[in-house]
Amino acid sequence: ISPVPPYSREQPIFTTRAHVFQIDPSTKKNWVPASKQAVTVSYFYDSTRNSYRIISVDGAKVIINSTITPNMTFTKTSQKFGQWADSRANTVFGLGFPSEQQLTKFAEKFQEVKEAAKLARDRSQEKIETSSNHSQESGRETPSSTRASSVNGTDDEKASHGGSAEAQLKSENDKLKIALAQSSSNVKKWETELQTLRESNARLTTALQESAASIEHWKKQFSACKEENDQLRTKIEELEEQCNEINKEKERNAQLSRRLQELETELQDKELELEELRKQGEIIPQLMSECESVSQQLQAAEEKNKDLEEKVRTLRTEVEESKHRQTNLKTELKNFLDVLDGKIDELHDFRQGLSKLGVDN
Repeated sequence: ISPVPPYSREQPIFTTRAHVFQIDPSTKKNWVPASKQAVTVSYFYDSTRNSYRIISVDGAKVIINSTITPNMTFTKTSQKFGQWADSRANTVFGLGFPSEQQLTKFAEKFQEVKEAAKLARDRSQEKIETSSNHSQESGRETPSSTRASSVNGTDDEKASHGGSAEAQLKSENDKLKIALAQSSSNVKKWETELQTLRESNARLTTALQESAASIEHWKKQFSACKEENDQLRTKIEELEEQCNEINKEKERNAQLSRRLQELETELQDKELELEELRKQGEIIPQLMSECESVSQQLQAAEEKNKDLEEKVRTLRTEVEESKHRQTNLKTELKNFLDVLDGKIDELHDFRQGLSKLGVDN
């Protein structure tokens, strides 16, 4: 049965959220979590009984139902944790708060409620003492009046009957004392039974109220769970979208990795080609040097050819001039000319070979 009352008789006066713990009953040292997460913890005031309670519910389970008494003490054991002992529940409750400020507010409210409970107890004791004094005074008056009537009756009887009436009066007085003792005992018994009935009636009323309140509380809990479920679904959908994005990003990364490998292979091929070009570049200066040497040789041969042609023209002139003077040298000159023509052909071939070599280079 939920301890939260549904009617205006008991109303929350302070509410906060905290993680609830209870002391381990076996060791009396270790803390055992009473809630899996932070739950609502409230102070309730009962205007009919003039009492205060700390109540906390986790789902459909009541984890704190502690009535505040003047003897209780709330102790701060750390910046965010506090505890108090409940002798009726035979346990120690502990609360872990999100911040030190919330712990301070809860401790101040505990002290305030404790003082209010103490004041209510003092007023209740005063009322009990006052009612007790009234009952004692009424009790004293009744025997005295009885005795007065008894005495009057005894005097009358003494006046009419004498000594025999004295014994009868004593017997009646003893009977009255016994009846009075039995009446006092019955009154105490009836008072005890009446108090028991009142307490039982109060417990039944509280149970009825709390059972009715549990329905409203369960509705609130269901609404809160539904909202939390919707939030979790939304969060799951967001996470699924993020997972899809991550998978797409992985595929893009794989494609980039493959492209990077292809580029590395192409780079290696380009490096090999560059190395071949470097080797060829080292041969080019040698080829250019050889080409310059051949060009110089060709130029020297052309100059030599010019000289030879000049000499040939000179010789022809000298031959024609000496034809008339040196008839005897015709044969030698002819032979010389034949040889000279051969040399000229060789030189011409040599020149063509050099020209061809220059063109190829």
